Amino acid sequence: MNTQNLINKYHVAAPRYTSYPTVPYWNTDVPDISQWKESVKFSFDQSNSGNGISLYVHLPFCESLCTYCGCNTRITRNHQGEDPYIKAVLKESTLYREVFADKPKIREIHLGGGTPTFFAAENLKLLINGLTADADLHPDAEFSFEAHPNNTTKEHLQTLYDLGFRRNSFGVQDYDPKVQATINRIQPFETVKKVTDWSREIGYTSVSQDLVFGLPHQTKSSIINTIKKTKQLKPDRIAFYSYAHVPWIKGVGQRGFDENDLPSAETKRELYETGKKMLSDLGYIEIGMDHFALTTDSMFKAIATKKLHRNFMGYTASKTQLMIGLGMSSISDSWYSFAQNEKTIEDYTNKVNKGILPIFRGHLLSKEDLIIRKHILNIMCNFETSWESDELKFPEINECIERLREMEQDGLVVFHKNGLTLPEKARPFVRNVCMAFDLQLIRNQPKTRIFSMTI
Repeated sequence: MNTQNLINKYHVAAPRYTSYPTVPYWNTDVPDISQWKESVKFSFDQSNSGNGISLYVHLPFCESLCTYCGCNTRITRNHQGEDPYIKAVLKESTLYREVFADKPKIREIHLGGGTPTFFAAENLKLLINGLTADADLHPDAEFSFEAHPNNTTKEHLQTLYDLGFRRNSFGVQDYDPKVQATINRIQPFETVKKVTDWSREIGYTSVSQDLVFGLPHQTKSSIINTIKKTKQLKPDRIAFYSYAHVPWIKGVGQRGFDENDLPSAETKRELYETGKKMLSDLGYIEIGMDHFALTTDSMFKAIATKKLHRNFMGYTASKTQLMIGLGMSSISDSWYSFAQNEKTIEDYTNKVNKGILPIFRGHLLSKEDLIIRKHILNIMCNFETSWESDELKFPEINECIERLREMEQDGLVVFHKNGLTLPEKARPFVRNVCMAFDLQLIRNQPKTRIFSMTI
């Protein structure tokens, strides 16, 4: 079957599998805080002596709304909210320290948003110093942050570098003026070049850029132009994301343009294939889904050694069992359970300031969940999985295999004895393969559309 026919056939709504079970299938709206704490403590005791723990900090403020964005944000130009928000995050961190049995060993800190560089450099310094106080750092600790090129200063970059950050990620999306105007993200190439040059001058070892395909008014020529400009900067890592159009979730932001302005599924796939070919020609290796890296980058090394991991931060080269999410709407993962924080700043800070962990929903993974989670992680990270060992067997495995027979006939799945692999042409359809293992989704098909389309 040719590529276009495969696109037509497998262009369906599907989860992005940053977790399993996916958030709509979590089993509690009001989690038992004591159960969550026990799960965190158990996971901490298992992991702290080894790889350590990860911290994700959600910094939600943005000065303007990007209409393609699917993140939980607070749009404001008032910077007076920085100080009370950082105090709340550090207070939440203290609440978790009370759960830990020992001094934490930090393997990873990632600042996401929102726009982390909305915050003054001095406030970011207060935040990181507070998080790392009375903590040990893993010898291979990796600190990273997301940044908006327009408001990232050299002071931001130098301050975070001095605090141990060695990787940053700049949101570029597309350089076409019409696309930028439509998504309300105006930033010239010269601005991106400036912050990239500063990063390398300061000493950052991994500079990443985010590009998006499938945006309104985007064309093959705009993708070509964007990647030609990206070539001049040669970032170490590129996230080449599919735009997820979910206005039923994001509301006014993603309703800021006509859906007829979006490229068709066929055109969107062409945008991806065009970009992928250009990136490959530049020496980038495709990593998992939507990611590309140079062979000198830690993410390439992680996939080469099958240590690539996927969680709510996306793909990461630092595999840890316990990830604590701090800040409004952040999601924590103890491996055995998930917990998400309150989704508004007011509800979040109100709970934290009362000395209460600010979670409002979560999920305790069953034995079955844990097995399926391993299979989906294997497929998403390594494009393969196996059910040879007893710990990866489950009663419905034969049903999952049967659901994949048609994809096998289409050349998207190759079965081996007690396992499967995905050939290279199947990588754009990796979410479709994962759905065959998603027992929560199979048993409870959504009555309304809740996921973005695979293409």
